[in-house]
Amino acid sequence: MAERQSGNVQASNGKATNAGTAYNIDLNSFSMRLKKFYSHWNEHKSDLWGSVDVIAIATPPPSEDLRYLKSSALSTWLLGYEFPETIMVFMKKQLHFLCSQKKASLLEVLKTSAKEAVGVDVVIHVKVKTDDGSTQMDAIFRAIQAQSTPTIGHLAKEAPEGKLLDTWSEKLKNLGIELRDITYWLSDLFSIKDSVELTNVKKAAFLTASVMKNVVVPNLENVIDEEKKVTHSSLMDDTENAIVDPTKAKVRLRAENVDICYPPIFQSGGKFDLRPNASSNDDYLHYDPPSVIICAIGSRYNSYCSNLARTFLIDANAQQSKAYGVLLKAHEAATSALRPGNKIGDVYQAALSVVEKDAPDLVTKLTKSAGTGIGLEFRESGLSINAKNDRILKQGMVFNVSLGFQNLQSPEDKPKNQEFSLLLADTIVIGEKPEVVTSLSSKAVKDIAYSFNEEGDDNEEDGRPKVKADAHGLETLSKTTLRSDNQEISKEELRRQHQAELARQKNEETARRLAGGGSGSGDNRAASRNSTDLIAYKNVNEVPPPRDCMIQIDQKNEAILLPIYGSMVPFHVATVRTVTSQQDTNRTCYIRIIFNVPGTAFNPHDANTLKFQGSIYLKEVSFRSKDPRHISEVVQGIKTLRRQVVARESERAERATLVTQEKLQLAGNKFKPIKLFDLWIRPVFGGRGRKMPGSLEAHLNGFRYSTSRPDERVDVMYGNIKHAFFQPVENEMITLVHFHLHNHIMVGTKKTKDVQFYVEVMDVVQTLGGGKRSAYDPDEIEEEQRERDRKNKVNMDFQSFVNRVNDLWGQPQFSGLDLEFDQPLRELGFHGVPYKSSAFIVPTSSCLVELIENPFLVITLAEIEIVNLERVGLGQKNFDLTIVFKDFKRDVLRIDSIPSTSLDGIKEWLNTTDIKYYESRLNLNWRQILKTITDDPQSFIDDGGWEFLNMEASDSDSEQSEESDQGYEPSDVQSESESLSDSDSESLVESEDDEDDDEEDDEEEEEGKTWEELEREASNADREKGGESDSEEDRNRRKTKTAFGKGRAPPPISRASASSSSAKRPLPRSRPFSGSSSIKRPKNR
Repeated sequence: MAERQSGNVQASNGKATNAGTAYNIDLNSFSMRLKKFYSHWNEHKSDLWGSVDVIAIATPPPSEDLRYLKSSALSTWLLGYEFPETIMVFMKKQLHFLCSQKKASLLEVLKTSAKEAVGVDVVIHVKVKTDDGSTQMDAIFRAIQAQSTPTIGHLAKEAPEGKLLDTWSEKLKNLGIELRDITYWLSDLFSIKDSVELTNVKKAAFLTASVMKNVVVPNLENVIDEEKKVTHSSLMDDTENAIVDPTKAKVRLRAENVDICYPPIFQSGGKFDLRPNASSNDDYLHYDPPSVIICAIGSRYNSYCSNLARTFLIDANAQQSKAYGVLLKAHEAATSALRPGNKIGDVYQAALSVVEKDAPDLVTKLTKSAGTGIGLEFRESGLSINAKNDRILKQGMVFNVSLGFQNLQSPEDKPKNQEFSLLLADTIVIGEKPEVVTSLSSKAVKDIAYSFNEEGDDNEEDGRPKVKADAHGLETLSKTTLRSDNQEISKEELRRQHQAELARQKNEETARRLAGGGSGSGDNRAASRNSTDLIAYKNVNEVPPPRDCMIQIDQKNEAILLPIYGSMVPFHVATVRTVTSQQDTNRTCYIRIIFNVPGTAFNPHDANTLKFQGSIYLKEVSFRSKDPRHISEVVQGIKTLRRQVVARESERAERATLVTQEKLQLAGNKFKPIKLFDLWIRPVFGGRGRKMPGSLEAHLNGFRYSTSRPDERVDVMYGNIKHAFFQPVENEMITLVHFHLHNHIMVGTKKTKDVQFYVEVMDVVQTLGGGKRSAYDPDEIEEEQRERDRKNKVNMDFQSFVNRVNDLWGQPQFSGLDLEFDQPLRELGFHGVPYKSSAFIVPTSSCLVELIENPFLVITLAEIEIVNLERVGLGQKNFDLTIVFKDFKRDVLRIDSIPSTSLDGIKEWLNTTDIKYYESRLNLNWRQILKTITDDPQSFIDDGGWEFLNMEASDSDSEQSEESDQGYEPSDVQSESESLSDSDSESLVESEDDEDDDEEDDEEEEEGKTWEELEREASNADREKGGESDSEEDRNRRKTKTAFGKGRAPPPISRASASSSSAKRPLPRSRPFSGSSSIKRPKNR
C-alpha cells in the first residue's frame, strides 16, 4: 500500500526507492501534465479555482494507515512518484519545492522541462534534516508577497502532520493573506484520464476481476463444499495475499506495481454494511440456506484504483431472487446511462426508475448513492453518483458504479437468515459507450446463484434458482446438501448424476441440429462443383456424331453420350454417381448408371437447382447388351474418366480452401516487432540442402517466420489462428509454440493447418560406451547444470515472447479474435495411440492436443458431440477412447491403448468439461452407426438419441426382458438360411467371428459335460434312431448341431477355456434403433 511506506520516495509504479537507488522522472509526462495543470488553472480560474493566484500543496509524511489524500495524488499525478514531506507552491512564473536534499537532487531535472512547457522557473529549497524549514518557508512567502494582493489556494481538509507541515500551516495562517479551499477543483483536474492513466485503471480492474474469478469464487465454493468453518477475516487475508501476488490469480503483472485499495470485505450471516469503509469481522462465514454472501475487493496498479463487488446467493428464496434481479437490472441501467453529455444525476435516476417500476417497496432500501469517480483516489470528490449531482459526464472519466439494497427482511426462522443485503459494483470507463473493465467477473444470476437443495418440489415452491453453472456450464454441487438419509453421495454418484443431465442436454441439442437438416458443423469442401459449372458442350454443334445407337465416352469433353429414344443425350461424367454391370444366366449383360440427384442425402441443393425448382432430374438409367466385352469397356471407361475428374475437382476444391490471406503489415516505426530467434519449423520446408533455423516475428496483424534463405518464409495471420499453444520443455526435448489454423496455408510445398516453431533444449545424442558414470562425477554434474540452465533460459525466452504477444492480442483491435496462448495441463495427460505410435496426450482449457509427435493432434472440445470409452471392463489393461464429432460426416477419432489406470482421471476431466461420455465393452462400428443416423435421423431421435450407448440403462432393460422370458427355451437347431442371414447382417460391434446368442444358453444347459460325454450321447442317439448306415460326416454334423444348435463346427478348445473367454467378454447390452435393419445388437465374440 502506497501510504504504508518508509520515508523514501514512492514511485507511482509501486517501486519504493531508497536513497541509493537511481531512477528517472518521466519528463515527457511531467511536461504534458504540468501544461494541463496550468491550462486548467488559467481557463477555470474564476469559476473553479476561486480566482486564486497561488496554489500551495503540502504532502504529509508516510503513514501505515491506508488513506487517500489530494496532496499525494497531485504529487503522483504530476511527478510519477509520491514525495512525502514536500511542499509545492505553484505561481504564475515560478514553481517552488521545499524538500530534503535527497528529493531535491531528483527534482533538479525538472527545471528545463518546466521552462519549456509553461515558462515557469523551478526553485528548489533544501531543508536540512535537523531544521524545521522556517528559513526556506520565509523565502517562499517573500516570493508570494511580491505579487499584488495574492490569494492562496490550499487543501483545507487535510490536517497538517509532522513538524514541517505544522510549521508551514502556522506560518500560512499568520501570513495575513486570504486562503481558499481548492479540494473540489483538483478533483475536476483529475477526473478526465489520459491514455496512460486509463491503461493503469484497466490493468488494475483486470487484476481485481481475476482475483474474484480465480481466487475468491473457488475459495467460497471449496469452503461450502467441504463444510469448513472459515472466518471473514481469514478470507480477507487470503484475498489480499492474492492481490499483492498476482500470480496466485493467474495474472502476469509485476507484484511491485500492485496494491490493495482497501482490505477485502466479506460479509454474511445477517450483518451487512454497504458503506465503502466497511470491514470484515471475525465471524464465521454463514452459508446455511437461504443465505447471502457479499464480497467486495479493490486493487491498484501504479496507484490507480479499481473496485468490484459481488453478491452470492445460496439456495435463495423467492424474495432474495426477486430483489437481486431488480438490483441487477438497475445496475445495468445505471451503467448504460454513463455516456458523454449526460448528467451524473441521470445515472442514479436511471437506476431509481427501474426499482420504482419493478419493486416499489424496495425504493427506501436502495443506497442513496450509486458510486463515485475513481482513479488515483478511491472516491473522487465532486463525482458522487447521486440524484443532485448536475456535473456533465465526459469521455475519459472513470466511475465505480456501486448499487445495493440495505437491510431487507426475509421470512426465515433462522436469525442469521432473517435480514440480508445485496451489493453490486463495477469499474466503468466512459468512452463512446461505457466499458465495464471488470466484466471478467460475471454478475449474471446463473453465475452467482447456488442451489444445493435436491428436493425439486421445494425448489419449485420457493422459486429458488437452479444450480449455478461455471464457464463451461458445469453444475456446482456440494457435499453440504447432496445427502440422502444423512449419507454422503459418492464422487462417482455425483459424476453419474451430472452425466445424466448432460445426456439429456446432448440429446436435445442433437435433435435440434438434425431436425434443422444439418448433421454437423462441417463444410462440404470436397463436394463437386455446382451443376452450373458442369458444362459438357456449350452448343449442339460440339456434340460428336453418333456411332450406332450405343453408349459413347467423350474423353476430351469429359462426357458420356447415352442413347435415349433414338437420340444421343450427353451427360457430364461428374453427374454420374455410380456405374455397375451384371450378367444374367442368358449371357445378357446390363449396365446401370445412377446419377447425382440434388436434394437427396449427401447431395444438397446448389444454386442452379434452387433457381429451377420445378425441374425433373434423371435418377438412373439401365441398358442391355449381348456384348459383355463392350459393357466391360464402357464401365471401365466411365469409372476411369470419373476418377480423373473427381481427383481433379478434389484437388481444385482443396486449393480453394487456401483462403487468400490479408497482407502482412510490418511493424515498421509503430512499434518494435516481438522476436524469437533460432527456431525450427514443422512441417519443414522442402528442397535440398542443409536445413536452416529462423526467427519468428510478431507484427501488426500476423507472424512472420523466415530463415536466411529468401524463399523460406511463412506468414501466419492473427485472424487465421484458431488455437495458439505454448508448451515449455519438461519431459520432452523441445520447447514450442504451436498454431492451429482455421484455413490451410502452404509451408514450402506442403498444405497444412498446423504450424509449429520449436527449439531443441537437450541433445538427443548420448555417449556410447564408457560404462556407467558416477552420480558424483564433476563433469556429469556440470553437464546436468548446463542442461538445466539452457532449459530455464529457453523457457524464459519463450515465456517472455508469449506474454508480450498476449499483451498485443489484448488490445481492442484484436478483441474479436479471442486469442490467447493456451498451455497444456500435464497433470491431466495420458498415454495413447492416436495415429500409429504411442504419444502423451494432454488437455488444455479448450482442446485436447499432442504436439510432439507428427502428425499433430489438435481437437477442439467445442466440436465434440460425445466420447465413447471402449473395451472398458474388469481385467483389461487398457482401453480405447473414441471421439464422435458434431459433424457426422467427419470420421470419428479413436485413441487406442490408453492404460486403464488413466480411466478415472479421463472420466473426471470429461465430466468437468461438460462432455458426455459412454462406456462399452467392445469397439463399435462407428461408420455404420453414423450412416444409420444420417439416413434416418427421426428414428434416432425417437429411440432416445445417444442413450442406446448407455450400458446401465440397456442392462436394466435386458434384465427385465430376461425375467419376462424365463419360460421360453430356444430351439437347438436353426435353419441354414436363418443362420446365414444372421451372419451376413452388419453389427454395431467390430468382431472377426460373430456367434449366436443361443450359444450361451446351450452352454449353460450342458454345463458340467465334457466333449467326450457329448460325443457318447450323440452316438447313442444315432444308434437308437437306427442311423448306423449314415456316413461318418453326417454323424459328426448331427453331433455338432446337438451340442451347439448351429450348423457350424465348434472351435477346438476345452470347456474351461470357453467359459473363461465368456467371462472376459461379457455380452454388451446395446439397444438397436427401431426401423433400422442395418443395425442389430452386438454379439458376443
